[in-house]
Amino acid sequence: MLSEGEQALLPVYAQMPIRPVSGHGAWLVDEDGAEWLDAYGGHAVASTGHSHPRVVEAITAQAKRLVFYSTAVPYPNRLKLAADLAARCPGTLGRVFFCNSGAEANENALHLARKATGRSGVASVTGGWHGRTVATLACCDGALYEAGALRAGMALSTRVTFNDLASLDAVLDDSIAALIVEPVQGMAGARDCSLEFLTAARRLCTERGIALLFDEVQCGVGRSGTFTAAEGYGVVPDGLTMAKGLGSGYPIGALVAGPMLAEGVGVGDLGSTFGGGPLACAAALATLGVIADEDLAGNAARVGTHIAAGARLLGARKVWGRGLLLGLDFGRPAKELQQALFTRRILTGTSSDPEILRIMPPLTLSLQEADVLLAGLREVLS
Repeated sequence: MLSEGEQALLPVYAQMPIRPVSGHGAWLVDEDGAEWLDAYGGHAVASTGHSHPRVVEAITAQAKRLVFYSTAVPYPNRLKLAADLAARCPGTLGRVFFCNSGAEANENALHLARKATGRSGVASVTGGWHGRTVATLACCDGALYEAGALRAGMALSTRVTFNDLASLDAVLDDSIAALIVEPVQGMAGARDCSLEFLTAARRLCTERGIALLFDEVQCGVGRSGTFTAAEGYGVVPDGLTMAKGLGSGYPIGALVAGPMLAEGVGVGDLGSTFGGGPLACAAALATLGVIADEDLAGNAARVGTHIAAGARLLGARKVWGRGLLLGLDFGRPAKELQQALFTRRILTGTSSDPEILRIMPPLTLSLQEADVLLAGLREVLS
């Protein structure tokens, strides 16, 4: 029997069997007081752990000063956050636009790529996921998402086969404004692009006047073991987007643009009423501080390596991903493993690949907590 509240919501989300009332670190506490290990991280959002004291304090303090004013006025923490993000991104990525979500960040990146090149075509990678706005749906793999774009009259992107250099060369022609790629594909099961593929993408885009866009909405902000996945690969795109973990759960998205996208941008070319609001920026500044001070990117690399090794010992036939965005393929339906882990109060994710179990916990996850996850996997696999 659905509650009144459940009946009022559109039924668009599959529900996990927990009603959380609080959280701390990598743990959620349900309405009965039981603790659940969160290896799902609210879909890779809880970067600094649930309700990190510094993030809570920053949001609370900012709310007491000023809840909101739009980008019609400069605001100190917006300016500080822009400078901080630009300093943390590699190469010539140095101009920032704030919005509210990853889809918005990607939409604006595509818009600037079309403006900069004078072209309209977009290339994306098979298995990619980039959001639910019209322009981003057109770049997502899957009939459901493509149908949404087509209903709106949006042309679909041209697809490059994942990690296929010949396909990359064939698709990137003079009709293409941008190639958008997740260095580590989230929805596809944490599939990490090869260095060879991303290096070739950078070379071909440069040669052919195409903007290379890295969608780091899920794999960025320390999750891949470096602050940006671009840094970890040593490949600098023309635009990089981030969201999810950037505010530790407070909604914020960002596009960080290099010279190709930033040149010629002026008043009115982009806009967002709520983008870069005082509360969002306070949350993001605190998040960046915690990630740096607690070496959470380094922790993601260390603990991710530990989980990957443990999964292989348990019989995983393939481990995808980097840091704490991992896809574990045990050659069994991931949904069954996920459901079995629920009975042990462990949350994990699935993916568009039915045999890949997705692991994306808070970046604070310790080695001991990782061992709780591995012990649960050992039980359900046996």
